[in-house]
Amino acid sequence: MPPEVGVFRLQTVLETINFLHALGLGFMMDMVRRLAMSETLKIVSWNINSVRARIELVERFLKEQSPDILCLQETKVRDEQFPEGMFRQLGYNHQILCGQPMHHGVAMLSRVPMHEHNRFDWQDNGEARHIGAVLDNGVRVENVYIPAGGEIADREVNPKFGQKLDFYQRMTDWSAKLKTPTILLGDFNIAPLEADVWSHKKLVNVVSHTQIEIDVMNKLKNAHDWVDIGRKFIPDPERLYTWWSYRARDWRASDKGRRLDHVWVSPELEEKAISHVVHEDSRGWTKPSDHAPLITEFKF
Repeated sequence: MPPEVGVFRLQTVLETINFLHALGLGFMMDMVRRLAMSETLKIVSWNINSVRARIELVERFLKEQSPDILCLQETKVRDEQFPEGMFRQLGYNHQILCGQPMHHGVAMLSRVPMHEHNRFDWQDNGEARHIGAVLDNGVRVENVYIPAGGEIADREVNPKFGQKLDFYQRMTDWSAKLKTPTILLGDFNIAPLEADVWSHKKLVNVVSHTQIEIDVMNKLKNAHDWVDIGRKFIPDPERLYTWWSYRARDWRASDKGRRLDHVWVSPELEEKAISHVVHEDSRGWTKPSDHAPLITEFKF
């Protein structure tokens, strides 16, 4: 690139930042800086537990954190009723929705283009639990909401648990054939490690931490040699939770959490991930989701 072009681009970026600051739109300054670099991408996964009920929290989070892509689970809204206006006002003009009334639902809101949208029915009953797309750099992003599985870890007496295991098996079959560099993220509804739960001893027979679930999760992981980004940056046995029950009077003091939400990547993308944090503070906001957002930054 000729030097004069680079100088022009730099001046344009600085002028844009100053203009946004003058308008009181400082929350967009980080976005401008990162778009100018173009190599860095911040992706968030968040089980929002009803996007319409928590739209003000989502807006606050976007203004504070300014991710490039927001992947939501459990949106609980039909596509035609999705509150897209707020997202567009903040620059999230690329929107992929897969919703249904009252339950489930996933969405991807992005400031960067997304292509080749796909929806897999890994639940095999039409529920809105997956959506995916390809970015301009060829990387796929797959956003998934895996079922919780009910309360009894026995498919013979609890069909929901069987649906969960079958969901994982279908994902495993898909993973084994996957050739594209992929980021797989969302609410996996399994906490596989002892340090992923507040008490392994008390939860070892509780759905989300049983051995049969851990086994099917490991089978999925091995099918594509997925890399667990959470544990890449926060190694076991360090405490790592993403979900805290509403039942706790003081969730932070009791800290009875579980790591149900995950970000996995294809092996060739492991070194592209440069940071990963769980935004626990949002769990303490007014009328929060019981899940905290996962913020992962990549440099391609």
